[in-house]
Amino acid sequence: MLAVRYDEFGDSSVMRVAERDEPHAREERVRIRVRAAGVNPADVKKRNGQMGEATFPVTPGFDAAGVVDEVGDGVEHVAVGDEVLGWGFRTHAEFAVLKHVVQKPPAVGWTHAAALPVVTETAERCLRLLNVREGQTIVIEGAAGGVGAAAVQLARARDARVIGTASERNHDYLASLGAEPLSYGRGIAGRVRGLTNHVDAVFDTAGSGSVPELITLVDDPAQVVSIADFTAPELGARATGGGADGAWDILADLPMLIATHGYGARVDSVFPLVDAAAAFDRVETGRPQGKVVLDVSLS
Repeated sequence: MLAVRYDEFGDSSVMRVAERDEPHAREERVRIRVRAAGVNPADVKKRNGQMGEATFPVTPGFDAAGVVDEVGDGVEHVAVGDEVLGWGFRTHAEFAVLKHVVQKPPAVGWTHAAALPVVTETAERCLRLLNVREGQTIVIEGAAGGVGAAAVQLARARDARVIGTASERNHDYLASLGAEPLSYGRGIAGRVRGLTNHVDAVFDTAGSGSVPELITLVDDPAQVVSIADFTAPELGARATGGGADGAWDILADLPMLIATHGYGARVDSVFPLVDAAAAFDRVETGRPQGKVVLDVSLS
């Protein structure tokens, strides 16, 4: 199969598309013929060597959508031929094995389906850590990004009030999702207090150094959770990178969320597999407005 790969850490110049042995489904996994795969900031950090050691060659990618063509032992909820989306490893390839997988809603196209898994799980995980409930007020820092927008929608589906920070060019977008938009940057706490005198929870997706201000908005600093500032615990806030707190069961709710709440992911741009290096550059330096996706069917 064709797959993106790199043999050393570095910038996008280390990436290439080449032949690689096909993976196969094992117990409780499925293999898909990939139609589209998401490119996440974690993919870029891993290629840059910011996520620890790696076994080379590396094929990046975590989320994807495609057609099941192998089913491992113990898998009962999907079958060969099903159109699915989910999370696994090495998804920037013509075939990939997924660990967490659900049926793709028919109304969702391939590129938008591939944009959903990682941002949805990350957003849901953090809302659960914050125990966001109906009637509460949450501030989402970086609300127009992939995870931020997912969190806005999932919080609104809980009937929570959402105040979202973003650049002014994204304020109309946030309003369309049901958030009250504010500009980010220094002085954010004061701007939030101009809208409300009580905040129950804060979710930082941006890692812009605003945690010292954000913790002043809540009664307990632990009610601030960040996915981008891992110094947050030094101030009493929390940071999460997944692991034991995973919320992959939320993928099973996607059909309901889409049908009832219009849930979805904004796609910034789509690249063919052979242009994966350009897709990574878009994520790393292009300030994308939404998810960057590889269309593997174009390879």
